[in-house]
Amino acid sequence: MALVTDILDWLQALPQPGLVAAAGGLVLAECTIGLGFIAPGESGLLIAATTATSVPRFLTLWAVVTVCAALGDSIGYALGRRFGPRLRETKLIRTYGLDAWDKAAGVLERRGAWAVFFARFLPVLRTLTPAAAGASNLPFRKFLPATAAGAFCWSLVHISLGAALGEAAKQVESAMNTGFLVVAALVIGVLVFFLLRMKKRKTLGVSASPGEQPEEPARTGT
Repeated sequence: MALVTDILDWLQALPQPGLVAAAGGLVLAECTIGLGFIAPGESGLLIAATTATSVPRFLTLWAVVTVCAALGDSIGYALGRRFGPRLRETKLIRTYGLDAWDKAAGVLERRGAWAVFFARFLPVLRTLTPAAAGASNLPFRKFLPATAAGAFCWSLVHISLGAALGEAAKQVESAMNTGFLVVAALVIGVLVFFLLRMKKRKTLGVSASPGEQPEEPARTGT
């Protein structure tokens, strides 16, 4: 049964607006501080990207995800700007990302907007860096181009990867199905060959065995 192909075909048959909206919503939630720990934005994007089987589908998903990722980062930045370093002391940050927050703050201090761009490709830091940037008073005019460029490149990489994985999964499953049929045919052929050979040997063995000859009657003297 072509299970993977059936699942991919089912995903591709879903209404594209709903699928794109769901992927964008997950990415938006992941990029907003705190929600990144529970929203599977990256996984959802990879799954949705398996349906990007045409140029219009690919470009639509790319555009929506880029905007949602940049918007989520901007919300995180606004929260950091509003609450400042106090965010570090919240229960959520202390439980899940205190070390990551400190690393993000340290990199921002050294690299500025470049840290925002590269953090997009790093789990956990991707969620915390925008808020840390806001708390560190990084100007929004520097933050926005960096986060937009990061979202643009990050979404391109993941959508390309998801589309490639979807096509590769179909090819692998097709090859596995074809290979299974070939192997099954070979096994059956070998079994039939040996069965015929055994039957032939048995027949030759029976025909080569001499039959019992009748005993000659005993001669009597006259």
